[in-house]
Amino acid sequence: MAISRRASPPGRRFVTALALALCCAASTARELPSYAEARASYRSSDALLLDRHGAPLHALRVDATVRRLPWVRLQDVSPALRNALVASEDRRFYEHSGVDWNAAAAAAWGNLWHSRTRGASTITMQLAGLLQEDLKRGKGARSLKQKLSQALAARELEREWRKDEILEAYLNLVSFRGELVGVHALARVMFGKHPDGLDKVESALAAALVRAPNAGAGEVARRACGILREQGAPDACLGLEGVTQLRLARLTDRSARRPEAAAIASSVAPQLAPHLARRLLKRPGERVVSTLDASLQRQARDALTRQLAALTGRNIEDGAVLVLDNASGDVLAWVGSSSGLSDAPEVDGVLARRQAGSTLKPFMYGLALERRWLTAASLLDDSPVNLATAGGLYMPRNYDGGYKGLVSLRTALASSLNIPAVRTLVTVTPEAMFERLQTLGFALPESGDYYGYSLALGSADVTLLALTNAFRTLANGGRLAATRTRLDQAAPASTQVMDAAAAWIVSDILSDRQARARTFGLDSPLALRTWSAVKTGTSKDMRDNWCIGYSARYTVGVWVGNASGAPMWNVSGVTGAAPVWQEIMQLLHAGAPAAPPAMPAGVRAQRIRFDGGIEAARTEYFLDGTERDLILAAQPEAIRPAIRYPARGMLVALDPDIPPARQRLHFQATGVARPRWLLDGKPLPAAAQHDGWLPWPGRHALALVDEAGRELDALRFEVRGAVGKVAKGR
Repeated sequence: MAISRRASPPGRRFVTALALALCCAASTARELPSYAEARASYRSSDALLLDRHGAPLHALRVDATVRRLPWVRLQDVSPALRNALVASEDRRFYEHSGVDWNAAAAAAWGNLWHSRTRGASTITMQLAGLLQEDLKRGKGARSLKQKLSQALAARELEREWRKDEILEAYLNLVSFRGELVGVHALARVMFGKHPDGLDKVESALAAALVRAPNAGAGEVARRACGILREQGAPDACLGLEGVTQLRLARLTDRSARRPEAAAIASSVAPQLAPHLARRLLKRPGERVVSTLDASLQRQARDALTRQLAALTGRNIEDGAVLVLDNASGDVLAWVGSSSGLSDAPEVDGVLARRQAGSTLKPFMYGLALERRWLTAASLLDDSPVNLATAGGLYMPRNYDGGYKGLVSLRTALASSLNIPAVRTLVTVTPEAMFERLQTLGFALPESGDYYGYSLALGSADVTLLALTNAFRTLANGGRLAATRTRLDQAAPASTQVMDAAAAWIVSDILSDRQARARTFGLDSPLALRTWSAVKTGTSKDMRDNWCIGYSARYTVGVWVGNASGAPMWNVSGVTGAAPVWQEIMQLLHAGAPAAPPAMPAGVRAQRIRFDGGIEAARTEYFLDGTERDLILAAQPEAIRPAIRYPARGMLVALDPDIPPARQRLHFQATGVARPRWLLDGKPLPAAAQHDGWLPWPGRHALALVDEAGRELDALRFEVRGAVGKVAKGR
């Protein structure tokens, strides 16, 4: 007799297949991490820079492949979003144990009859897929084995994790749209809010994106409207598609990718140090404790911004500030640019090479003092000078275009006179000056001969970091040490690179308000209520503007100008950088005025007076063995006789359009009261000596001789061009 078998119903076949698959899946299930392990392994796409006290300073995106912000706790997520997500993804989340069997059976039955149903994957199952690599969804749908393994993993999670931990981890790990992973990134980038501030409509949009992360605005709005209707808020659907389009547009707006937009996307840092952050932060999720002080960094940035805003109309938009602790070398403030005022905010003005201007003069005079070629009381000649160089005749000028005559080294340095500085470099030599600057850490790319005498006036390009640290060396008595930007770095070792006594005398000169009065006056931004030494500098064509100064404890450097190299309009060191320096120095010493440094061994105080009243009598400081009580101006006969003009090897070019009488050369000499000249071996006529010699094309030999005809100095020069313009027809 034939036995007829009754067909099994679809539900029974599904359960049988499910049981068999569960057995296979159980053998491949892997151990899941604990909640603590999952949170500990979480890595933000940002790295975080902290200040020296542990306060957040700057967050920087390091991983460009994903946008993931710091982990947020469940209590810091809007209840509206939690409710919308559970309503959209897993209605029975708080009732099941990882797998919603009712939803699974309904989904299976719907698949069998090709009808659309809500998905059976619970929030816990989805989290399992996010935690285990082999359970993640690929390009296609998951296989039955993967789904069952996911179900087993979800049950394991429910046994080990609490519901709030599951929901919290899911909100931090789920992808929403494009590169956005986690509710923190979504809320900050798409809505400009912290996750706890999302309202009902924004929460519905966020929940809709979980199910359809790549859908268009219309589809996302439709899904969000469905969530709102289920929550009893159908009126919120009005105009929802337009709102959705605006919010999704924020994710593709290129302006949101600019550095300043990082402040919107970060909820843990005030975005105070972008340039230093780029130097120190390298790995996603890392936290670096810097040497910066967040309060001082903010004050320095604001001081720079206020000053540049006050100079509106002077063609100036960039600046930088650096504050160093003299003892440790810690960088307390690093402001690389004026940010929103600049067209190039990403250029770091602390590290950009710019022309130094007069800020290099202290190191040249310090070298002259150290080698005992000059003293602070030595008289220098501030009068016109022409120097022959490989590039032609060098004719330096003072900033104000005037001349002061004989001045002491103290006055020349404090008042930043250019011509005495150039005359001093002739004695020191450019190569010796170059070597000193290299020793101080400037790392100049060329040689002393390349810069020539213009090195005295700061023709070399330097960084604010190197320049400020060199002034810190003066503050530390000639001891050079590197700076430090991380607290976990070892304290840099120091080296004595300058004579301590000479460094102290230079500092005393730079702090002398009376000595700088001839150029800056008694009341200027350089004058503080506490002891400080300071030097300004302005480069050629007003392209760079500096103010570097120090107290016993701090050194502050300020640069203002244009990152493009464009010149400023009528902005000097006193009107440009100095007000920023003054404000920061006053902040640093608001509670504790700085005392002057103690006079070191090897320095002697001496009361001096100047013959002829060139300068007022005063107490001056000398290196031991160089002191004088009476300062005399050298008489012409006491100076070595030398030809002062023309310069050796000078080339004179005649212009045929200028009358010959206007192109006469007046020979000049030093060390001789009544110079006598031999030109090409013949005595120069008295008339030519009085009215000037009419140049004649050719190579000429000029000799300075005494009354007996003995040669005192000699040189050669050349004249080129026509003698004069001959009228037509003559």
